[in-house]
Amino acid sequence: MATKTPLLDQCPTPARLRALRPEQLRQVADELRSETIDAVSVTGGHLGAGLGVVELTVALHYVFDTPADRIIWDVGHQAYPHKILTGRRDRIRTLRQGGGLSGFTRRSESAYDPFGAAHSSTSISAGLGMAVARDLAGGNNHVIAVIGDGSISAGMAYEAMNNAGALGSRLVVILNDNDMSIAPPVGAVSGYLAKLVSSSQYRNLRDIGRQVAEHLPRPLQNAARRVEEYARGMVMGGTLFEELGFYYVGPIDGHDLDQLVPILENIRDEPNGRPVLIHAVTQKGKGYAPAEASADKLHAVGRFDVVTGAQAKAKANAPTYTRVFADALMKEAKADDKVVAITAAMPSGTGLDLFGQAFPTRTFDVGIAEQHAVTFAAGMATEGYKPFVAIYSTFLQRGYDQLVHDVSIQNLPVRFAMDRAGLVGADGATHAGAFDLAYLCCLPNMVVMAAADEAELVHMVATSVAYDAGPIALRYPRGEGVGVEMPEKGEVLPIGKGRIVRGQG
Repeated sequence: MATKTPLLDQCPTPARLRALRPEQLRQVADELRSETIDAVSVTGGHLGAGLGVVELTVALHYVFDTPADRIIWDVGHQAYPHKILTGRRDRIRTLRQGGGLSGFTRRSESAYDPFGAAHSSTSISAGLGMAVARDLAGGNNHVIAVIGDGSISAGMAYEAMNNAGALGSRLVVILNDNDMSIAPPVGAVSGYLAKLVSSSQYRNLRDIGRQVAEHLPRPLQNAARRVEEYARGMVMGGTLFEELGFYYVGPIDGHDLDQLVPILENIRDEPNGRPVLIHAVTQKGKGYAPAEASADKLHAVGRFDVVTGAQAKAKANAPTYTRVFADALMKEAKADDKVVAITAAMPSGTGLDLFGQAFPTRTFDVGIAEQHAVTFAAGMATEGYKPFVAIYSTFLQRGYDQLVHDVSIQNLPVRFAMDRAGLVGADGATHAGAFDLAYLCCLPNMVVMAAADEAELVHMVATSVAYDAGPIALRYPRGEGVGVEMPEKGEVLPIGKGRIVRGQG
C-alpha cells in the first residue's frame, strides 16, 4: 500500500509546488520517491534512473517557471518523477500500458515535455535549438537540458556543446553524474564552492581577473590561470567544458536541496547569455535499498514487491533470442579466435555481458557511440577479424551513414546482430525495430537474414561467421523463442535461399 503523501497531494502542478516554502521541499522529495517506487512496482519500467533524480526534479520545477521554461530530459527514462509533478500523477500507474503514459517523454502527452526522447544524447542539441529560436523570437525563457554521464559520452553531445559554446546562447546543461564519478567525492567544501562560483559576485570578479590577466606577460597569465583553477577546485571535466565555452559549476551533491536550489536560482537570475554546465553527482536507485544494493540499481524492472524488491517474472518456456545469440556466438568464438564482439553500451541487453565474461579481450563496449561502433568494426574487418556488432535494431539507425559509407560501399565483412527487431511492446514506437529491413535491403553488398525461430538463429550465427564476402545482418525479436528443439552446433545456410513459414490460427 502506498505511503501517505500530504505535501505531494498539494502539488498537482509545478505552480503549486512553487508556492511551498524551501524547507518543505525535502518532504516533497521523500514523498515523490515513495510514489515513484509504488507506481513502478505496479507497472514495471525504468526505476533506478528516476530515483536518482528525484531531488533534481523537485529543484528544477521549484526554481524554474515550467512549462514556459523548457526542461529536456535526455533519454527520458528518468522522467517518471517529472511526470508525477506535472499533472500526470493520476495516470502514473498506466505507465507503458496500452493507452497509458509513455515510458519516456512525449510532446503529445504534456506541455511539460517539450521534446520527445527515448534514444540518448539528443538533449543538448534540441535544447540549443530551442534557445536559439527563443533568441530569434526575442523571448527570455530558460532552457535546461539534463543529460546523464553515459549519454554525454556520445559524439552528438560534444558536437552540440561545441556549437553552443560558439553561439553563446543562454543554455543550462545539467550533467547527471550517477556512475562514472568524473569528480572527487562531493562534500560540504565542494558544495560551498559550487554555490560561490555560481553567484554573480564571483562571476564578475572572475571576469575582471581575466581581463587583468590578459595584459600580463605570458608566464604570469599561466600562473594566474593555475591559481584560479586551484581556488575553484577545478576538475578535469570542468576544464574540458570550459574549453568548449561553458561556464562550469560543480561538482555538487545532486541530492542536497540546500545546494541545488540556491545554485539553480543563481544561474536562473544571471542576466548574461553564456551557456552553463552544472555537474551534479547523484546515486542511481537512491533511497530504495533493493535498488542501491543491485548491480544495475534496478535500471529496468518488471512488477515487483515494494518491501523486498523481488520481481514477479513468469517462468520461461523457452530461452530468449538474446540468450540464444550469445550462447551461439560463444561457441563460434571458441572455435575461431578471429570472432570479436562490439556493443554500444548495451552489454546485458544484447547478451554480450556473457560473451565478455568468456572472452574479455575480444569484447568491446564503445559507449553510447553507435556511429563509432560501426566504423570501429569496419576497421577490424579490414585486418581479417570477424566483428559482430550486437545492437538493437532501432539503435543501429544512428549509425546509418557509417553502414553506407564505411561498410557497404567498401564491402567489408562486418556482422550485425540486430536484437529487438520488430515490435517491442511497452517500450513503444521509439524502440520498435520496424525499419531495418527497409534501410538495410537497399544497401549494396548487404545480406539480411531473419530468424523464424531460435534454432534458425543458431544457424545464422554460424553462417555469419563463415561469410566473408561482405556485410551480413541477422535480425531477431525481443523475448522468448518458440520452443523448438535446439541444434548442438550451427550449420552454414545457403545465401539467398529462404523458407516459407505459415503461422497457426
